Amino acid sequence: MKTILTRRSIRKYTNTPVSDDLIKQILEAAMAAPSAGNEQPWQFIVITERKILDQIPAIHPNVSMIKEAPMAILVCGDLSKEKLAGYWSVDCSAATENLLLAVHALGLGAVWCGIYPREERMAGMKKLFGIPDGIVPFALVPIGYPAEEKPPADRYDESRIHHNKW
Repeated sequence: MKTILTRRSIRKYTNTPVSDDLIKQILEAAMAAPSAGNEQPWQFIVITERKILDQIPAIHPNVSMIKEAPMAILVCGDLSKEKLAGYWSVDCSAATENLLLAVHALGLGAVWCGIYPREERMAGMKKLFGIPDGIVPFALVPIGYPAEEKPPADRYDESRIHHNKW
């Protein structure tokens, strides 16, 4: 509960690299997400090259923070693994949230930057990373050691809860 309730979107990072061991743990958490029909329709691109990271803001206007991040993970949907039509994006959302929670639990910071369903962002990412047909860029997550602290946000809202009927 503490990890869930204290996780915040971090947009400022130190330049300390993230170890391969931590990256593996983050990806293990992402792949532990539930998925419709257990289809697990995800693929991941781990981006650590500064030259590549610095090109991404030209594709996605809201990711300037990536210029400070030592790495990012691009979560992609693999349509060839889709058993139940339309659920790949829900499944990739679950994987992305697990990824974010793992990042926070490991003392790192991250922010979810949406790619899907914006056609121009998806096309730009496909071109930059040489992504084949049938793979859909879904979310970009810059990751690093936080260079900012944010207090927990209390988002609990009793008015949004309905019991047994609306």
